[in-house]
Amino acid sequence: MNISRIEQRILHLLAQGGRIDIEKDDNNKIEAVTCITRDGWQYPDFDLELFRKLRRRKAVASSQGGPYRITRVGLKLVRPELDNR
Repeated sequence: MNISRIEQRILHLLAQGGRIDIEKDDNNKIEAVTCITRDGWQYPDFDLELFRKLRRRKAVASSQGGPYRITRVGLKLVRPELDNR
């Protein structure tokens, strides 16, 4: 399955230990998402539409109400690069 360059970058960040934090409104709907790297930096090009694409492909998932992290499906989608640890 082909994924876009920005999706590839986000999956790399998540594979290296990053997370996706969400903010919900009063009706329990997701209104804002942020991608945090393992170093604590916020990735600037991440938006709600991209988050929904990754979730639809089952590349990210939340466990027990925690932040969203990469899944095994997401690890299979991501192509290896030299900077991955």
